[in-house]
Amino acid sequence: MRRTNTFAIRPLSEEDEHLLRELLDASASLWNELNYERRQRFFDGDSVWDTADYRKQYVGVLGSATAQQVIRKNTSAWQSFFAARENGEDTAPPGYWGNEDDGRELRTYIRNDQYTLEISERSRLEIPVGQALKDEYGLGYHDRLRLEVCGAPKWDGEQGRLEIQYDEVTDTFRAFQPVTVPDSRQDSPLASEAAALDVGANNLVACTTTTGQQYCYDGRDLFARFRETTEHIARLQSKLREGRYSSRRIRRLYRKRTRRRDHAQEALVRDLMERLYDEGVATVYVGDLTDVLSTHWSAEVNEKTHQFWAYRSFIDRLATTAEEYGITVEVRSEAYTTAECPMCGERDDTNRDGDVFRCSCGYRGHADLDASRTFLERQAGESDVGPMARPVRLKWDDHNWSEASSSPERVRPNEERTNRSTGNGKLASMSG
Repeated sequence: MRRTNTFAIRPLSEEDEHLLRELLDASASLWNELNYERRQRFFDGDSVWDTADYRKQYVGVLGSATAQQVIRKNTSAWQSFFAARENGEDTAPPGYWGNEDDGRELRTYIRNDQYTLEISERSRLEIPVGQALKDEYGLGYHDRLRLEVCGAPKWDGEQGRLEIQYDEVTDTFRAFQPVTVPDSRQDSPLASEAAALDVGANNLVACTTTTGQQYCYDGRDLFARFRETTEHIARLQSKLREGRYSSRRIRRLYRKRTRRRDHAQEALVRDLMERLYDEGVATVYVGDLTDVLSTHWSAEVNEKTHQFWAYRSFIDRLATTAEEYGITVEVRSEAYTTAECPMCGERDDTNRDGDVFRCSCGYRGHADLDASRTFLERQAGESDVGPMARPVRLKWDDHNWSEASSSPERVRPNEERTNRSTGNGKLASMSG
């Protein structure tokens, strides 16, 4: 079974950082050149497979094996594109890793037998570089670039192709190492629990498990920063001369806004999956919001769901990451879960004010956590969902999702008045 180790890596000197950046930039340049030729051939109706030999052009900087890995990754992307077209999907050809005007996306792939990862008190990663870079930076013929590993990779098994990326938002180099773990946890009776997710606009994810755990990921600060960048972009656009719609600065802001969101989304999914894995969860239920996404009347809710949170992208990321942990994701209808009282089952005489849910029967609780529990009871069976432990509330600090000091179920009076960022406090979740 496949798992993925994710960890930060750090060059040991300023010179090593320059070398690493050159390596990643050359990989992006190779991808873009090859991809440009294939796109041109595709639009001209020619075969995308008859291209120039880009491996020879980049072997001096990247080395033969790394150049070949980037080419194979691009080939795989085009094969997936054609497969999707055959299935009737309306999809675009593979895109570029940035551009020269706004900066390329720094990324590369290292073949599984070309790198060494050593875990100890001073963990390190060694990767190959091309001879031209070795000569430029004074490395010997058999030398490789040595990088410090920050943190301890969780999974141990047969290593796969390593991916290295530079995260512009956090100014961090990150490595993604897939490994093959011999035994499947799903074959064990210990992995028989379930969880349900309420994917929302204010609280990005509210989760309830059959083990009695609840998690709530607060997205208000993230959306505030997203909105602030959006307004900054609008101000810059208003100052453009007539006939212009963008600029290098605007494009960089768009890219930074997207990368900041994607970084938080990736970190959320991994944090959640690690928690669910430790709980023995085998199945995660998540709501199908297709109809909800097309019927919201609030411009702010639509901005949150379509642009900021990118629901469909989130579901794809969730399913891919869950697969690494041996967890199955099932998309189900969650109609009325946010309107139904978990105490009496009433739907018509309930009210939501920010995070607070109230019913005429006297019940008062956390709206999104209650919705996730109701959703779980419908899918897993009410008898399988027992008493709940104190919910864990998590907030984003630009690097990690950290547990907040207070529980989300304790909503203070001032929060009831101010947490209405979706308009009149009527819709803080995207559930039906």
